[in-house]
Amino acid sequence: QVQLAESGGGLVQAGGSLRLSCVAFGSTFSISVMGWYRQAPGKQRELVARITDGGRINYGDSVKGRFTISRDNAKHTVYLQMSSLTPEDTGVYYCNCDRYGAPYAVWGQGTLVTVSE
Repeated sequence: QVQLAESGGGLVQAGGSLRLSCVAFGSTFSISVMGWYRQAPGKQRELVARITDGGRINYGDSVKGRFTISRDNAKHTVYLQMSSLTPEDTGVYYCNCDRYGAPYAVWGQGTLVTVSE
């Protein structure tokens, strides 16, 4: 079993920056991909960024050039550095991981990011 714990959310003004962290606990040896998704009020959950254990990265179109995902495999932690934030970035950010041989992903409980005008 793997559990994920996010931290770093909060309130920030537009144009500001914020860094999210997500630590994995449990059977971390099985983790392949780690990533971040977000869900804004009234909208579907969408990909923000994901990174494989080999370092391959994908970003959602709306965050390219503004957000940076990184991963520390030794600490079983994934980070999301968010810059040039806009109110459209407001939402609950969920950490996610895929595991080798597992049929379903694991999700964290989410951390709220609010960007004010």
